[in-house]
Amino acid sequence: MPADNTASRPLAAVIFDVDGVLVDSPHERAWREALQGITDPARLTTEIYQAHVAGKPRLSGARAVLEQLGVADAAQRAPLYAERKQRRLEELIKAADFTAFPDALRFVRAVEKLGLRLAVASSSKNANEMMQLIRVDAGRTLLDVFAANVCGRDLRRGKPDPEIFLLAAAELGVDPSLCLVVEDAPAGVEAARAGRMAALGVARLGDEALLRAAGADLVVTSLDEVAGDALVEGRLRARPT
Repeated sequence: MPADNTASRPLAAVIFDVDGVLVDSPHERAWREALQGITDPARLTTEIYQAHVAGKPRLSGARAVLEQLGVADAAQRAPLYAERKQRRLEELIKAADFTAFPDALRFVRAVEKLGLRLAVASSSKNANEMMQLIRVDAGRTLLDVFAANVCGRDLRRGKPDPEIFLLAAAELGVDPSLCLVVEDAPAGVEAARAGRMAALGVARLGDEALLRAAGADLVVTSLDEVAGDALVEGRLRARPT
């Protein structure tokens, strides 16, 4: 990974994706299990999910899965598949079958202490429900941390279009060029770069190459690897190993 990457101007805000960045959510599992009766669920690998599905709106993700697996009439079958996936996801969330990434919670608290403004931006309509169940400290949930929250909005375009991140920046009152986006999906990294924002890729699934190819300024496998103090200077830097 690069040891240092300097943004053009100091950063004022950090925008977080949710699934795969803050929360080890059951989205991938729900997409896989909802394939039962359509094709062999095991065919949906993590590699396919990360490269073609993660970060996209639900219907786009459903169509992408079916197309990647060569399912006939993918466009026509996508709405029903997306509905089945959503029902399964809601069951898993209701059962609290997910966890927050400890390194992400540490990073959020560290960035908050630096005085940077925080936003959260996910296409998932279940992101807020999950964050509300995660405690950050004695008095707050993860949902309470963010000054702007644009999760689950009905937008005209999904990632890799930058609309969701530009909306988050606008609601923070911060110019996009002063924002850092934290993403785990190539589509999210591409969206950040399209919006003139710096991009930090979190490769939790061994997909460093995909995130670099998408244009991430820095790629880490854990947010503990990021030198937090350098962020206020606009420097994305990995801690010395």
